[in-house]
Amino acid sequence: MAAPVLVIDFGSQVTQLIARRVREGGVYCEIVPYNKAAEAIAASPPKAVILSGGPASVTESHTPRAPQQVFELGVPVLGICYGEMTMCAQLGGAVEAGHAREFGRADIQIQRTSPLLAGLGETGAREPVWMSHGDKITAMPKGFEVVATSDGSPFAVIADEARRFYGIQFHPEVMHTPRGAVMLKNFVQKIAGIAPNWTMKAFRETEIAKVREQVGDRRVICGLSGGVDSSVVAVLIHEAIGDQLTCIFVDTGLMRAGEAEEVVTLFKGHYNIPLVHVDAGELFLSRLAGVSDPEQKRKIIGATFIDIFDREAEKVGGAEFLAQGTLYPDVIESAPVIGGPAVTIKSHHNVGGLPERMKMKLVEPVRELFKDEVRALGRELGLPERFVGRHPFPGPGLAIRIPGEITAEKLEILRKADTIYLDEIRKAGLYDDIWQAFAVLLPVRTVGVMGDDRTYDHVCALRAVTSTDGMTADTYPFEHAFLARTATRIVNEVKGINRVVYDCTSKPPGTIEWE
Repeated sequence: MAAPVLVIDFGSQVTQLIARRVREGGVYCEIVPYNKAAEAIAASPPKAVILSGGPASVTESHTPRAPQQVFELGVPVLGICYGEMTMCAQLGGAVEAGHAREFGRADIQIQRTSPLLAGLGETGAREPVWMSHGDKITAMPKGFEVVATSDGSPFAVIADEARRFYGIQFHPEVMHTPRGAVMLKNFVQKIAGIAPNWTMKAFRETEIAKVREQVGDRRVICGLSGGVDSSVVAVLIHEAIGDQLTCIFVDTGLMRAGEAEEVVTLFKGHYNIPLVHVDAGELFLSRLAGVSDPEQKRKIIGATFIDIFDREAEKVGGAEFLAQGTLYPDVIESAPVIGGPAVTIKSHHNVGGLPERMKMKLVEPVRELFKDEVRALGRELGLPERFVGRHPFPGPGLAIRIPGEITAEKLEILRKADTIYLDEIRKAGLYDDIWQAFAVLLPVRTVGVMGDDRTYDHVCALRAVTSTDGMTADTYPFEHAFLARTATRIVNEVKGINRVVYDCTSKPPGTIEWE
C-alpha cells in the first residue's frame, strides 16, 4: 500500500505515535528510518513528509540528516523537535547546542495565524504542549517566520508558508500536548490536502484482494497462537481463499486457563476453518526443564514451536505459503534507527523472513497495522468481542511470567491466580478499561501464618496497565478494596501462594511483558 504520508524516523522513542495520530485521522502513513528514506521516497513519492524527533544533536557532524530531496519534492514538510532542528540546519538556518534545555510541560503563545494552528485560538492565545529538547535554533532559514514562541524557545513554531515547510519544537504526537492531534490533522488534511479515506472496511477489501492475487489457487498454512493477531489473520485469509487455508494450533501448555479450548471451538466450530490441534505441553515443559534465563526460555519456546509446526506442515502437504500475524511495530523494530531506542525485535517473531529450510513464502496481511487497528479489523470481520477485546498475551505465554525455572506445578499455581485476578477485574466492570492485566509468580518464597499453620510459599505479583497501542503504558489505579478482595481470594483459593503484591510502576516505550 502506497503511503501518502511518510514519517522519517530519527530515533525518537515516540515516533510510532506520530503515525498513529495520523492514522487516527483517517490517513494512512508509514515510518521509515532516516538512512532508508531516500530509497522509500524513490519507490513511492509521498504527498507529505514528517521529520520525527530524536536523541541526537544537529550541532554534531555525524548525526542524522534528512535526504535533501525531501525539500525538493514540492510537498509539505513538518519537522518535529529534532526534525525542526535538522530542517533549519539543512536549509541554511543556525542551531546551537546546550543552552536551551526545555523538558516537560510548557505553553506556547501564538504570534500570528497559520493553517498549522487552525482552531487553536487567535494571536496571543496560549496552548499547552510537551517539550523535550536541549538545542536551540538561533537563526531561521530564509523564507521562514515565527508562528509561536515559548518561554524557553523563540522559535517554538516556525513556517515557510510559500513552500509549506513547518517546524515545531514540541511533540504534538504525545497525549501531554492535548491538541497535538489537531495540529497533525491540519498539516495532513488542510495543508497537504490528503482526504481521510483510510478505514478498516477499505483495508479489509484491499487485503482480501491482495491475498487472492498473491496466493492464487495454492495452499496456505497459518500458525495460530491463540492471540488476537494470528486469529484475525486466519479469519481474513479464510474469507479470501476459503479451504485453501489450514490453521495449525500448537498448544504449548503455556496459555491462560481455557484459552486452548476457546481457540478450537471458535475456529473449528464457529468458522469451520480446517484446523490441526497439537497438544505439545509436555514437550515444551521437558525442553524448558532447568532453564531460568528469560531469553533462553524464549528461544527454546520459539525453536520448539517451529519444530512442531514444520512437522505438522509436512503432514498437511502442498502448502506454499505461511501466514503469520506480524504487526507494524514488529516491522519498525526490525529495522531500527542506528543508535535509536527501537533496537530489539521480540525474539519469537520471524519479521525478517523465514529460515531457508522452510521453503515457503510469507503472507502477512496485518503487517501494516498497529495492535488496536488489528482489533478494529477483527470487529470488521465479525470476530466475537470477547475474543477481539481480550488482553494481549505474549507468544512465550506464562513462561515469561514465571521468572526462573518453569514447572508444571508453577504453571498450575499461576494459571489459577491469573484466572481469579481476571475474574475479579471482569466482575468489577474494569476489563475493557485496562490494556493488559496479568499475574506473575515471583521466584521468592515468604513465611506466613495461615490459620494455625506456618507456611512457606510463593509470592504472586499483579500487574495492570492502561494503554491504547502497547507502546506506552501507565499503571491502572485500582482502589484498595479491589486489591484487598483479589489478594484474599488468591491466598485462600490457590494453594502455594501466601502473599500478593501489586506492581504499580508505569513504563516508557518498550515491552509490557514481565521478563
